Amino acid sequence: MTARPNAFSQWPDAQGRFGEYGGRFVAETLMPNILRLEKAYEAAKTDPEFKAELDEFARDFVGRPSPLYFAERLTEAFGGADIWFKRDELNHTGAHKINNCLGQVLLAKRMGATRIIAETGAGQHGVATATVAARFGLPCIVYMGATDIERQKPNVFRMKLLGAEVVPVTSGTGTLKDAMNEALRDWVTHVKDTFYVIGTVAGPHPYPAMVRDFQSVIGREARAQMLDRIGRLPDAAVACIGGGSNAMGLFHPFLEDESVRLIGVEAAGRGIGTGEHAASLNGGEPGILHGNRTYLLQDADGQIIDAHSISAGLDYPGIGPEHAFLHDAGRAEYVSATDTEALEMFQLCAKLEGIIPALEPAHALARVRDLARELGKDGVILMNMCGRGDKDVFAVADHLGVGL
Repeated sequence: MTARPNAFSQWPDAQGRFGEYGGRFVAETLMPNILRLEKAYEAAKTDPEFKAELDEFARDFVGRPSPLYFAERLTEAFGGADIWFKRDELNHTGAHKINNCLGQVLLAKRMGATRIIAETGAGQHGVATATVAARFGLPCIVYMGATDIERQKPNVFRMKLLGAEVVPVTSGTGTLKDAMNEALRDWVTHVKDTFYVIGTVAGPHPYPAMVRDFQSVIGREARAQMLDRIGRLPDAAVACIGGGSNAMGLFHPFLEDESVRLIGVEAAGRGIGTGEHAASLNGGEPGILHGNRTYLLQDADGQIIDAHSISAGLDYPGIGPEHAFLHDAGRAEYVSATDTEALEMFQLCAKLEGIIPALEPAHALARVRDLARELGKDGVILMNMCGRGDKDVFAVADHLGVGL
């Protein structure tokens, strides 16, 4: 375990680094915007009026707190530990993404921005950004890979219905990495009036910490709910992980609870050994992408390798720098699940619990099955059900050969 000068929950340091990860690696033209954003966020997070407005909209617009749910039939089927879902898929727009989008758009208003841009993979971040932008009357442009547009048609229509302009990105593999590249290019050319709402705990400082802070409502609620419902903390907190915002939101309030194992589940795609996956920690090396240093899928020359996952939301060749830090420090464990396992859990959860999960948390559920057996009947597992599967039903039907 690497040395740490302060508690895990107190990172990043003043330079925006989590140990050797994070930081700010951006074009000179963006630095004034980044520094202005950092200053505005530092002021906002200690302002009672900002917090009160955020809490009010989280309650009345998003629907927080989200419930804690005992998955009784899956617990019985897996034959081990009790399984509890933090049901963030019941949020307005159907995922955890709106927690962060609400915070960032409120900050954008505070800063006087008149134009909102975002990137999206599975479309949930794009939908959430478009939703909040619509609520506050701000024009919104969402960059989305052409590949993801094809496999996430319901979310594309939702964004357009909400008034957003969806810009197809055809470069690279037409997925999340490429969409983020285009959003950053847009921001460079519109620095005066535009606020870039990044959807995960990546990007240049202060984004990784800021997105984590907005998403930490998940873990704060879940921690209090578990103590209230069963009188103890879970033995493990589990979440799927692409860039890592839902996982970091769940993990952060538990970082100093050493009895709670923190387990992130990456997308193994067609298998780690095939090279067709999106498991940056299990199959990558440290490098720099999208303004921060973290683990990346890259070749021997440092060129980014295309990621693959059945889930558009996990199809990213990097991971948030705080996850990289927790991985190296040994505080969190990072495992993976394949496309096939995710499809199996997608169907099983629907049939046993009456909950159709997004493909993203279906990955986490595959490892919850193993963990439940490992911990045994006295164990307790908390899993973040971070998104619902409405967006994935057509893609899953295609994979299963079911005509609609």
